[in-house]
Amino acid sequence: MRKIIAISLIFLSSLATWAAPQGRGDRSQWMTEMRQYKRAYLTKELDLSSQQESKFFPLYEDMEDEIARINDEARSLEKKVADMDNATDADYEKATEAVYNAKTREAAIEREYLDKFKTILSPRQMFRLKAVERSFNRELMKQHHRLRSRAKAADR
Repeated sequence: MRKIIAISLIFLSSLATWAAPQGRGDRSQWMTEMRQYKRAYLTKELDLSSQQESKFFPLYEDMEDEIARINDEARSLEKKVADMDNATDADYEKATEAVYNAKTREAAIEREYLDKFKTILSPRQMFRLKAVERSFNRELMKQHHRLRSRAKAADR
């Protein structure tokens, strides 16, 4: 099963490399496929039942969407100020506050959803959730690094 996950990660990473230079629609498709893979990964690693899956993932994906919106807003303001030729100290301060407050807002959202997840997941699954998320991200980054290394070697 780990080999299947590794192969899937390689495929998704190569898909990410392919989709990156394309338009917005391709990025959306890539995000949908990544979400499906993450869903499968979490299901397997947390050993979710089909009943748990059907209740957990709509909430989990809502949480991810809320967090993404917060981070997108903060990055957008940060980029806007960075691109300004005549940004004031107040502009820089506002952007800085937005970036740092995004983490606080993200934590509040995660805390809110923690209580909702407790009604679906077992205490063991709740305990493992963050570790499994980190594991997923590590695997994704490893695959991304491998693909970029291969691409650089091929360019030489």
